[in-house]
Amino acid sequence: MNEHMPGSPLKAATKPTPLPPLVHFLRRFFESKSLSAFLVGGVVRDCLLGVNPRDVDVAVEGDVAGTGLDLAEALGGRYVQLHQDWDVGRVIVPAAAVGDNGIAYVDLSGMGGSIEADLRRRDFTVDSLALPMAVHSIHRKEIIDPLGGLTDLDTGVIRANADNIFHADPARLLRAPRLAAQLQFTIDEKTESQIRRDAGLVSRVAPERVRDELMRLLSFPGAADSVRWLDRAGLLSQVLPELDEARGVTQPKEHHWDVFNHLVEAVGHVDEIFAHLTGNQSTADKFVTSMVPTFEGIQEYFQEEIGDGHTRLTYLKLTALLHDVAKPATKTVEPSGRMRFLGHHTVGEEMAGEIMRRLRFSRRGVRLVTQMIRNHLRPAQMAAKGELPTGRAIYRYYRDVPDGAVDTLYLNMADFLAARGPTMTEEDWRDHCELMDHILTKGRRQSAPETLPKIITGHDIMEALSLQPGPEVGRLLGLAHEAQANGEINSIDEALDLVRSLV
Repeated sequence: MNEHMPGSPLKAATKPTPLPPLVHFLRRFFESKSLSAFLVGGVVRDCLLGVNPRDVDVAVEGDVAGTGLDLAEALGGRYVQLHQDWDVGRVIVPAAAVGDNGIAYVDLSGMGGSIEADLRRRDFTVDSLALPMAVHSIHRKEIIDPLGGLTDLDTGVIRANADNIFHADPARLLRAPRLAAQLQFTIDEKTESQIRRDAGLVSRVAPERVRDELMRLLSFPGAADSVRWLDRAGLLSQVLPELDEARGVTQPKEHHWDVFNHLVEAVGHVDEIFAHLTGNQSTADKFVTSMVPTFEGIQEYFQEEIGDGHTRLTYLKLTALLHDVAKPATKTVEPSGRMRFLGHHTVGEEMAGEIMRRLRFSRRGVRLVTQMIRNHLRPAQMAAKGELPTGRAIYRYYRDVPDGAVDTLYLNMADFLAARGPTMTEEDWRDHCELMDHILTKGRRQSAPETLPKIITGHDIMEALSLQPGPEVGRLLGLAHEAQANGEINSIDEALDLVRSLV
């Protein structure tokens, strides 16, 4: 799919491949029930590619719901019916079940005929592979492959099983590019044409499924190329129509790209900045990655799950894609020819919030992204050019962006790179990174409220000044913390002297 996707496509194994422990548990379970069942789809594909599967798909004969309830009981998990009209259910796998790491659920589906007919009804050839449940490991000669999925797996191609697969389930329109990004495969030309033809069907997909496919696609390296593929296929306009207004919107000479391309490039620069975390440094500019400020625990920080199963790093890429979404609506040109985008950060905050609520993002996810968009200009505006911001300014920044102060610094770096484009110089980048490093280091060590030693409390203020609980106490306490962060006070006596002077 992506011409410049980092790394090489995953290669399928040619020798017998071991199966996860959970699959051996399933084999014994189905044998005890004398049920005919097959491993299908992603678990076969992933095991052949040497990837740990996140889920196990099983096609089973007979009563799916009854089998699912029995399996859930055997695993100590929970059974959920996934679709009222389709014979499909899910067993939620407890974290401690049979020693598997990462397998979250087992999906069961009724075959409604032969296994070959079942596979032909599926979406893509690489997911239309099956193995009898009785096997102890994966041997290619035992794989049921009616559509040439093994060949496509070997050559790294995503190919639709039939012409009507997107009408049967329009979410497959987004699943195809997501799967291509995940596996570093290409999408077959005919399949790409079918996607372009049927792109409008995305409007029928549940918002939650659109959200998850978009976020999973962004989670992989090469996200900017994936976004451009969505755009060429007509899918980006369906999922994020607000970005259409950004096409061709010119910016001041300091910007290399128009607004639309700037947003896409910013996504790519997030990947570049974090190349050292994702292991794709080979495609990154070494002078860029060598200067990026870092901190202890950065990998764990950006892998934190924020909401809906997605990490801080993926939310950062989404924010990069949306951070200037309001520029077209706020653009003005003065008689002198000067372009301005006054208030685009606050209007953009509102627009991004509306987009994310439409796609049913979690409240924390919406809050994080909108905070970053509102404040994405702030890190570079906290001091005059060539100077470093004061401790007071840094304290206020961390105070005002409580969940995303660190994330916004990295957004600002990606924004800076995308603005300059190929005209970026090492000197400009070094200066910008030194500024961001100062804010990052001082903010994390001194100015973040949670890291300050508590030298004064609201109770101390009320007692010393004979005040009742209320907003005034909170205001004074905040000013005392700010002065402490700036090194102006270091004891309770100094803090009390300060708040007395303020009253």
